[in-house]
Amino acid sequence: MKIFAHLSWLIATIIIFVSLTISIILYPLLPRPYARKISSWIIRLSIFFSVEVKGEEDPAAQMYLINHQSDLDIAVMETISKKDLSWVAKKELFDVPFFGLAMSIPEDIPVERQSKTSLIRLLKNSKDRLNKGRVITMFPEGTRSKNFKMLPFKSGAKVVADKYQLKVQPVVLIETSKYYDIKKFYYKPGRIRVVFMDTFIADKNDENWLNELRKKMQKVYNDELANNPSNR
Repeated sequence: MKIFAHLSWLIATIIIFVSLTISIILYPLLPRPYARKISSWIIRLSIFFSVEVKGEEDPAAQMYLINHQSDLDIAVMETISKKDLSWVAKKELFDVPFFGLAMSIPEDIPVERQSKTSLIRLLKNSKDRLNKGRVITMFPEGTRSKNFKMLPFKSGAKVVADKYQLKVQPVVLIETSKYYDIKKFYYKPGRIRVVFMDTFIADKNDENWLNELRKKMQKVYNDELANNPSNR
């Protein structure tokens, strides 16, 4: 079974890279966000994962905050959302050959964690994307989490949301690493469950709303595991 899972991972990874290549080619030819949507749908259909959605995407949402476990997470979100998403990611990813190109061409937002001026650029870039009608989309943990426990949320999400009083919608992805794990060279087709939580307006006077949101998202995650044995 492990050999089959490793082989499936290799095929899935090749498909992902081919799809990214297609998106890079399509960006100059199609209005945004169609290149990335098409690329994501190619991934989803070609490697045979499906998505079950609970709750509804808020058409007025200006920011999505999503837990992060797998490299599939972006493709999952792009195929269930009709919106033009602007992903926020660490600058190191933009410097990776090929992959960085697939992020820089659609004007995703790089963040330098150790830079004192990074926050200013994050706010400026976020405002630019919002003015273009895009949705700021972040993994507030900053990296992939493990063992079903969400990592502490980085403050950047709160700073941006508070500054522009954004309408925020949390999105919980259930156990995506169970299906695709790049570190373990593992992939298996499956049905990924996604929960859209209720939206709220960021309140800069509430210093703890981001920490409290993490607790609420973790509870949703835990409840989904408890109520759906197939997820465990």
